[in-house]
Amino acid sequence: MPDAPLLSVEDLTIAFGAGPSRFVAVDGVDLSLARGRTLGLVGESGCGKSVTSLAMMRLVPQPPGHYLGGRILFDGRDLLSLPEAEMRRLRGGRIGMIFQEPMTSLNPVYTLGDQLREMVQAHSNLSARAARERAVALLDMVRLPSPEKRVDDYPHQLSGGQRQRVMIAMALANDPDLLIADEPTTALDVTIQAQILELLQDLQARAGAAILLITHDLGVVAETCDDVAVMYAGAVVERAPTATLFEDPQHPYTIGLMAAVPRLDQPARRLATIPGSVPPPWAKRQGCRFASRCPLAEARCRAEAPALRPIGPAHSVACWRAPIEERAA
Repeated sequence: MPDAPLLSVEDLTIAFGAGPSRFVAVDGVDLSLARGRTLGLVGESGCGKSVTSLAMMRLVPQPPGHYLGGRILFDGRDLLSLPEAEMRRLRGGRIGMIFQEPMTSLNPVYTLGDQLREMVQAHSNLSARAARERAVALLDMVRLPSPEKRVDDYPHQLSGGQRQRVMIAMALANDPDLLIADEPTTALDVTIQAQILELLQDLQARAGAAILLITHDLGVVAETCDDVAVMYAGAVVERAPTATLFEDPQHPYTIGLMAAVPRLDQPARRLATIPGSVPPPWAKRQGCRFASRCPLAEARCRAEAPALRPIGPAHSVACWRAPIEERAA
């Protein structure tokens, strides 16, 4: 099917712990990503973004993690039902991932070349010399200065931005069809952030890969993403094309996030805040998960949990009051 999405997540539910201490960290998540497009997965820390991404690589540790339901379809195949040997062939091959912590994700006792060469040879029949040449080419592709020399460096000899470039090189080593980027610009200064984002866009344009970009930075989303899914307390509460979401956010949580973003045309405006805090994942839930913090909540919101439902072309929201004309304060 030419129009079928490359990645489709259906009703994904993941819990941690056992017995009375078990809690649901990802609760019925649905996502879809087509080839050549970028989907931004947005939400504050602890909302389940990274667990969702690890599930796509089937890297959620079991135990303490448990897949309670759902499917993750990659090119029509359910990743949750594949044998582990097949998953190993996909990881780093057709599916690449940039992990969240560039300062700790590289092995400190191996050179950059050793680590890149291992990644390349795990998914090809290249000789050691050809794999080293590929490693140099990858470092050059991510614009690391003097790649012929830096290939023999150790991670501690690189800055944070340079390590992030190496992580991107490793993720792209085997020309993946899907690239999962988990907070790829966290802890980097603004100029390096811009360079990393530009690099991802250039590489996508060149290779046609689909990108799942996980972030809490709405500025990054506006600059790079075609579509956006907003997560709150383990669930997707709004999903829309990027332009639609920024022009007409419909979930009160999304509206609150937008109001908290500084604007150049309103430099004196006081930034809005969302009262309260995210409920812990082990808290008992009844009704809408955002009801305790929502200025528009009513009795039904506290009693019944709204499902994600369409309200416009490619625009879905989990809110009883959507479409919302009156904006939250």
